[in-house]
Amino acid sequence: MSFFTVVNCMDGRVQLPVINYLMKRFNVDYVDSITEPGPNRILALQDDPELVQSIIRRIKISLERHKSKGIAIVGHYDCAGNPVTEKEHVEQLKKAKIFLEKHFQDSCVEMLWVDENWQVHQLT
Repeated sequence: MSFFTVVNCMDGRVQLPVINYLMKRFNVDYVDSITEPGPNRILALQDDPELVQSIIRRIKISLERHKSKGIAIVGHYDCAGNPVTEKEHVEQLKKAKIFLEKHFQDSCVEMLWVDENWQVHQLT
Protein backbone atom coordinates (compact mmCIF):
# COMPACT_ATOMS: atom_id res chain seq x y z
CA MET A 1 0.00 0.00 0.00
CA SER A 2 1.21 3.47 -0.82
CA PHE A 3 -0.08 6.86 0.28
CA PHE A 4 0.14 10.57 -0.49
CA THR A 5 -1.11 13.30 1.87
CA VAL A 6 -3.24 16.25 0.82
CA VAL A 7 -4.20 19.35 2.79
CA ASN A 8 -7.29 20.27 0.85
CA CYS A 9 -10.32 22.49 1.13
CA MET A 10 -13.44 20.90 2.59
CA ASP A 11 -15.31 21.88 -0.62
CA GLY A 12 -16.64 18.65 -2.12
CA ARG A 13 -16.09 19.91 -5.66
CA VAL A 14 -12.32 19.62 -5.32
CA GLN A 15 -12.05 16.31 -3.48
CA LEU A 16 -12.25 13.77 -6.30
CA PRO A 17 -10.29 15.77 -8.90
CA VAL A 18 -7.42 16.21 -6.43
CA ILE A 19 -7.47 12.60 -5.19
CA ASN A 20 -7.53 11.24 -8.74
CA TYR A 21 -4.73 13.58 -9.80
CA LEU A 22 -2.49 12.58 -6.87
CA MET A 23 -3.15 8.85 -7.27
CA LYS A 24 -2.19 8.99 -10.93
CA ARG A 25 0.74 11.42 -10.68
CA PHE A 26 2.43 9.74 -7.73
CA ASN A 27 1.27 6.20 -8.46
CA VAL A 28 -0.24 5.70 -5.01
CA ASP A 29 -3.09 3.51 -3.81
CA TYR A 30 -4.58 5.98 -1.34
CA VAL A 31 -4.69 9.68 -0.51
CA ASP A 32 -4.92 10.77 3.12
CA SER A 33 -7.11 13.90 3.14
CA ILE A 34 -6.82 16.65 5.72
CA THR A 35 -9.60 19.13 5.04
CA GLU A 36 -10.34 22.64 6.25
CA PRO A 37 -12.03 25.61 4.60
CA GLY A 38 -9.26 27.57 2.86
CA PRO A 39 -6.26 25.56 4.10
CA ASN A 40 -3.72 27.51 2.05
CA ARG A 41 -4.76 30.69 3.91
CA ILE A 42 -4.62 28.91 7.27
CA LEU A 43 -1.07 27.69 6.71
CA ALA A 44 0.12 30.89 5.01
CA LEU A 45 -1.12 33.29 7.71
CA GLN A 46 -0.84 30.96 10.72
CA ASP A 47 -3.23 33.22 12.64
CA ASP A 48 -4.99 30.29 14.35
CA PRO A 49 -2.21 28.38 16.15
CA GLU A 50 -4.49 25.60 17.40
CA LEU A 51 -5.82 24.90 13.92
CA VAL A 52 -2.33 25.01 12.42
CA GLN A 53 -1.09 22.52 15.02
CA SER A 54 -4.09 20.28 14.33
CA ILE A 55 -3.18 20.19 10.64
CA ILE A 56 0.48 19.50 11.49
CA ARG A 57 -0.51 16.62 13.80
CA ARG A 58 -2.67 15.04 11.12
CA ILE A 59 0.05 15.35 8.48
CA LYS A 60 2.51 13.77 10.89
CA ILE A 61 0.22 10.76 11.38
CA SER A 62 -0.04 10.27 7.62
CA LEU A 63 3.71 10.56 7.10
CA GLU A 64 4.72 8.39 10.04
CA ARG A 65 2.00 5.74 10.11
CA HIS A 66 1.21 5.47 6.41
CA LYS A 67 4.70 6.33 5.14
CA SER A 68 3.14 8.88 2.80
CA LYS A 69 5.25 9.77 -0.25
CA GLY A 70 4.66 13.51 0.18
CA ILE A 71 2.29 16.38 0.90
CA ALA A 72 0.15 18.51 -1.40
CA ILE A 73 -1.43 21.83 -0.40
CA VAL A 74 -4.45 22.93 -2.45
CA GLY A 75 -6.11 26.20 -3.38
CA HIS A 76 -9.13 26.45 -5.65
CA TYR A 77 -11.45 28.65 -7.64
CA ASP A 78 -14.60 29.93 -5.88
CA CYS A 79 -13.40 29.01 -2.38
CA ALA A 80 -16.04 29.99 0.20
CA GLY A 81 -13.56 29.68 3.06
CA ASN A 82 -10.94 31.82 1.36
CA PRO A 83 -12.69 34.17 -1.13
CA VAL A 84 -9.63 35.86 -2.64
CA THR A 85 -8.24 36.18 -6.16
CA GLU A 86 -6.32 33.40 -7.88
CA LYS A 87 -3.16 35.50 -7.52
CA GLU A 88 -3.68 35.73 -3.75
CA HIS A 89 -4.33 31.97 -3.57
CA VAL A 90 -1.05 31.31 -5.36
CA GLU A 91 0.86 33.59 -2.98
CA GLN A 92 -0.72 31.81 -0.02
CA LEU A 93 0.16 28.44 -1.53
CA LYS A 94 3.80 29.51 -1.79
CA LYS A 95 3.85 30.64 1.87
CA ALA A 96 2.08 27.46 2.97
CA LYS A 97 4.62 25.36 1.06
CA ILE A 98 7.53 27.10 2.79
CA PHE A 99 5.85 26.58 6.16
CA LEU A 100 5.25 22.86 5.50
CA GLU A 101 8.78 22.34 4.19
CA LYS A 102 10.16 23.73 7.46
CA HIS A 103 8.07 21.27 9.48
CA PHE A 104 8.57 18.25 7.23
CA GLN A 105 12.06 18.65 5.82
CA ASP A 106 12.27 15.09 4.50
CA SER A 107 9.02 15.29 2.53
CA CYS A 108 8.29 16.76 -0.86
CA VAL A 109 5.61 19.45 -0.74
CA GLU A 110 3.53 20.09 -3.87
CA MET A 111 1.25 23.05 -4.62
CA LEU A 112 -1.97 22.45 -6.53
CA TRP A 113 -4.49 24.86 -8.01
CA VAL A 114 -7.98 23.69 -9.02
CA ASP A 115 -9.48 25.95 -11.67
CA GLU A 116 -13.08 26.89 -12.55
CA ASN A 117 -13.42 23.69 -14.61
CA TRP A 118 -12.26 21.58 -11.63
CA GLN A 119 -9.01 20.73 -13.39
CA VAL A 120 -5.95 20.29 -11.19
CA HIS A 121 -2.77 22.19 -12.02
CA GLN A 122 0.68 21.62 -10.54
CA LEU A 123 2.31 24.91 -9.52
CA THR A 124 6.03 25.52 -9.22
